[in-house]
Amino acid sequence: MAAVDRVDKCETISVHEVAKWIRLRKGPNPTDRAKPGSKRHLICDGQGIPLAIQLTGANRNDSLEALAVVDAIPPLQGGRGRPRSRPHRVLGDRGYDAQSIRQGLRERGVLPLLAMRNTEHGSGLGKWRWVVERTFAWLNEFRRLRVRYEKRADIHEAFLALGCILVCWRFLSG
Repeated sequence: MAAVDRVDKCETISVHEVAKWIRLRKGPNPTDRAKPGSKRHLICDGQGIPLAIQLTGANRNDSLEALAVVDAIPPLQGGRGRPRSRPHRVLGDRGYDAQSIRQGLRERGVLPLLAMRNTEHGSGLGKWRWVVERTFAWLNEFRRLRVRYEKRADIHEAFLALGCILVCWRFLSG
């Protein structure tokens, strides 16, 4: 039952990483003057354990991948009954503020707690954002993930999956 309780709060965020050579899932990086790059979309639980991660081109908008990342969460083992594969709530920054995302999350039975655009700062969601940032810092401890050197996206996705596995293993081992 503890594994199901940890899914209660999920946070999602994405970061840019500049790649030297990219063939698949590439796009011009909007923050780096159209140099090719890739973006990691991550959803983690309230303690920073990665639940799902996806790789896209850097020019891909965060709001287009939000529902795909939520759908990529595998079922978690817990107590008796059907395992819950979606969180109760999803926290997100202003990049995920779209009516289509809010509606899609509600259809999936998830309560969207997303910061609204064009409003004053201080919504209170920043209290939990550090959890996702810390998870990205844990992934960036692995030198192979800090800067993308792989030409092929499937190889880099495999290293991302391995990094997530090692983060989970470190958490479970104490």
